[in-house]
Amino acid sequence: MPVDTLLRLLYLKHRYGLGYETLCREVSDSISWRRFCRIGLDRPVPHPTTLVKLVRRAGPEVVDELNAALVAKLAAGKLLRARKLRVDTTVVEADIDYPTDADLLEHAVRKLGGLVRRVKARGAASRTRFRDRGRAAGRRMKQLARTLRRRSGVAMGEVDRLTGEVAAIARRTLREVQVVAGNARRAGARRSGDGRLGRLVGELAETIAATRRLLAQTDQRLAGNRVIPDRWCRFRTPTPARSAKASPAPDPVRLHPVVGRGGTRVHRRSPAATGQPTRRPAAGPGGRARHRGHRPDARDGGWRPRLRDRRQRPGAGSARGQAGRAATHRHPGKARLAVERTRRFRRLRYWRVGIEARISHLKRGFGLRRTKLRRLPGACTWVGLGIFAYNLQRMTVVGR
Repeated sequence: MPVDTLLRLLYLKHRYGLGYETLCREVSDSISWRRFCRIGLDRPVPHPTTLVKLVRRAGPEVVDELNAALVAKLAAGKLLRARKLRVDTTVVEADIDYPTDADLLEHAVRKLGGLVRRVKARGAASRTRFRDRGRAAGRRMKQLARTLRRRSGVAMGEVDRLTGEVAAIARRTLREVQVVAGNARRAGARRSGDGRLGRLVGELAETIAATRRLLAQTDQRLAGNRVIPDRWCRFRTPTPARSAKASPAPDPVRLHPVVGRGGTRVHRRSPAATGQPTRRPAAGPGGRARHRGHRPDARDGGWRPRLRDRRQRPGAGSARGQAGRAATHRHPGKARLAVERTRRFRRLRYWRVGIEARISHLKRGFGLRRTKLRRLPGACTWVGLGIFAYNLQRMTVVGR
């Protein structure tokens, strides 16, 4: 797929809040959207799964480079000439995925089935009997989800029964996979030049070891041991939880938008936020980030600096210079109140409030209210694509 076609499809997705299937269906049914995406009438529209895989493969780093290239293009075309910047912080919601033993085992069963299919496709262990039980494990997970909605004492016993059934399915799958892995290992020894097969056999061995660990963990829980010190809470990259009740929900994504002339977003950061989100900006008072030689001047009460007395710090700068180096606090002193009552400060504060409308526009019109991609890298990718679509839309408005 050409890169320009992919970017135009992603722009339409985030601009109009469409899903991948709805996007492909609308583009295939619209001549104008086909022309915009540069897809001929005799050419098929890319499949939704193709777009999903490409976005996942790109990751947040590529999206950050796209935003940087777009901002550079705006500056080169003199559409972005910012002397002052608006800086503020917001939070993007994300779905919380609470891990359970049954869910982890179902994931293990599906991954083992996929690895066996890929090993057999390479011509190794092609005659070894194997049955993919991923659908059977998935049916138990659907029953378990319906059972959890009842929230009663009887439901908890039903949850343990379904978890035991998923564990039994994983054990049967594991016995067959071990035979496949042994035959594939012998086939790989005869085909030493097939590096792809060697990597698949190694990944299959790692998955088998992880599944054994999860089965042992599930047996402990079904036996009544609810406190497991080294409990695994993630299958893809197993990480021991700190306690038995630990539920590693994805951290909220903190967004530090900076808006320049014409409402164009010129800076963005999406770090992992742990605990209570802070008001400290990525490029605010005291920050080293600069734009065209000017320090971003934020006029928000949450970033109010503490002005120290000159007598305590000989040689200290003026009140304006102190604003970038001092810590924040809630109750300003007399010196700070005198600065905040000046006309210049009030004008900058009223001007800075305009960023709230931009953040609201991003959340209402470009999908930044809630990220649909999993985990922190997915959330950063989602936020970056939404801002990329916003910058493109603003470029067309400012460039008229």
